[in-house]
Amino acid sequence: MTATPTWIVTTETTPWQRTEGVTVRDMDVFPEALLQTDTPLQEIEGFGVCFNELGWTSLSRLSEAERTDIMREVFSPEGANASVCRMPVGANDFSVDWYSYDETPGDLELTDFSIEHDETTLVPFIKAAQAVREDLRLWASPWCPPTWMKTNNHYACAAPSPMAQQTRFDNGLTPERAIPEGTDGFILDEAHLDAYARYFGKFIDAYAEHGITISMVMPQNEFNSDQVFPSCTWTPAGLACFLRHLVPQMEERGVEVFLGTMERADERLVEQVLADEQIGGRISGVGFQWAGKGAVARIHWAHPELRIYQSEQECGDGRNDWRYARYAWGMMRHYFNNGANAYDYWNLSLDAGGVSRWGWSQNSFVTVDPATHEYTYNHEYYVFKHLSHFVQPGARFVKTLSYTGYENILSFVNPDGSIVIAAQNDMSVPMPISFAAKGKIIEATLPADSFSTFAVPAELLA
Repeated sequence: MTATPTWIVTTETTPWQRTEGVTVRDMDVFPEALLQTDTPLQEIEGFGVCFNELGWTSLSRLSEAERTDIMREVFSPEGANASVCRMPVGANDFSVDWYSYDETPGDLELTDFSIEHDETTLVPFIKAAQAVREDLRLWASPWCPPTWMKTNNHYACAAPSPMAQQTRFDNGLTPERAIPEGTDGFILDEAHLDAYARYFGKFIDAYAEHGITISMVMPQNEFNSDQVFPSCTWTPAGLACFLRHLVPQMEERGVEVFLGTMERADERLVEQVLADEQIGGRISGVGFQWAGKGAVARIHWAHPELRIYQSEQECGDGRNDWRYARYAWGMMRHYFNNGANAYDYWNLSLDAGGVSRWGWSQNSFVTVDPATHEYTYNHEYYVFKHLSHFVQPGARFVKTLSYTGYENILSFVNPDGSIVIAAQNDMSVPMPISFAAKGKIIEATLPADSFSTFAVPAELLA
């Protein structure tokens, strides 16, 4: 059978349409974009989502058969091919409510440690994904340690604004107990640091007993952000103190440690930790999200040995509209062009409106209607799938050169030699386009306001 290229198109009204009209031939014209396949860049480890409680509670409104279909669509290679996923250590901002694995004050021996809370939500959520993808890779980060390990004995760092009307989302933290950004919200004595590192170890061990392997951890979600939901601020010096305890605990278990997640456009926050003589050389990578994207390029340039994870795609406003899907594509371009090895979306599923326990509305791949128990896939899911379905673990990112000003492209070479080209036409009219790769021209006309992916088999490029 003769190999043929695949072309998938998504528009606002017609997602994921297999399309005809792409040609591959010997190079005989000057292209709009030239793929630099002779200088492949970073290896791609994979794409993923986060497992959080509100994702599972929304999916639990559906029948078992419907949940199975969604898991197959998101995690199988025939669907979105999600393979490198994130999970919380204890409560996060999209948990049902605040909790930790040990809320017994002063329990430095962690006698009362238990993940029982997770056994009704996160464990079955992850198990459902593992049933589709046995080789699923997981990494984890906390949003907050047990409250008795914090200087304010509260799960949050920020109090609600005095000007805001008190609602059911009030976290109960008074302004005088708030912990500001740029300070350490954790009790930085050796006893608490050691206990918290062992807390991570018990978390890894407890999940392993459920057949769930966690291969990497980051010490804190958004360590510079004082939030009204579960959070804990750290200075770089404070993080280095903790990592001196955490890294050995994880090394004993064969678990990697990344620095992150980084949510400020200030590379010095990373550099100061990496400069620590005891642990700087034992950090495997860095996770960036939100404003942290402003520091990605500089860290990748200064530390090419470190792997870069886009740890949480910006979450939108619960509208799940086409406008934000277009913005999400821009985020993907930014991260891969600046060295990202993995890219993680945030909410797999939410109820309609996407409102968290703390009152923040966010987007999701899937929206479930609590009234009708019907579900829909949102625009961002298809934009994500335009890369994740085609780009295989072990692929290499390749830059594109354009002498016509067209740079709205992401390109990859898969381990089997096939080429993946994803492109957006952000104009209101169709746009003819030609790509050059390995002496061949790949040519098509992109529909107006659309996303396209071209998958070209290696045989056509010989």
